[in-house]
Amino acid sequence: MTTSIPRPDAVLVQAVIAGALSFAHLHDLAAAAGQDGWKAWAYPVSVDLLLVAAWRRLRILRAQGEPARAAWTWFAVALAASLGANVATAGLLDLNDVPDWLRILVAGWPALAFLGGTLLVHSPTSGAADVAEPEPLPVVEPVTVPAEPDPAPEPDAVEPAEPVPALPAAPPPADVPPALVDHARKLADAHRASTGSPIDASTLRDRLGLPGPMADQLAAHLA
Repeated sequence: MTTSIPRPDAVLVQAVIAGALSFAHLHDLAAAAGQDGWKAWAYPVSVDLLLVAAWRRLRILRAQGEPARAAWTWFAVALAASLGANVATAGLLDLNDVPDWLRILVAGWPALAFLGGTLLVHSPTSGAADVAEPEPLPVVEPVTVPAEPDPAPEPDAVEPAEPVPALPAAPPPADVPPALVDHARKLADAHRASTGSPIDASTLRDRLGLPGPMADQLAAHLA
């Protein structure tokens, strides 16, 4: 079984290279400004995390249609710190003799990054803070139902109704072969199970291909 090796994404490779270079420049600048040991490695992590947090916050606020000035501000601060370190290590500054103002900026960065990260994480949004209040139920006023009038008095004498002539009895069904009756009964049971209503003569005529009188006789047998 052969496995195909996935091709690297050019954008991802470029992002990794750029991130590694920026990370190294921030480390070199922090080390030159007097932040030695693990502190020099913590500075690039702090700058990159603030940059990512500001970008994510910016996307959330833009998706919710809210103002994103604070997110843009902290994104610009982190981007300026990253770009500043890249430019400073390009030979414009002597890393063996860093000026005092740069040492002050590097030493004050942790407090600034902590403030920015805290504000980005804990700033409320209208989507999470606003809770839709339930609408008040409409007031239903009582409805007065008018009293029904008294029924009219029944007449003293009621004339007897004329007798309705009885309908003529249906003629008895003619003789039908028992095998045909059994087959029609199976069809009638299946029809009742699927539709819930008894089968009629027209359906029997269509199913069995019988003439009309024969289908009527079968329907009379099944009734």
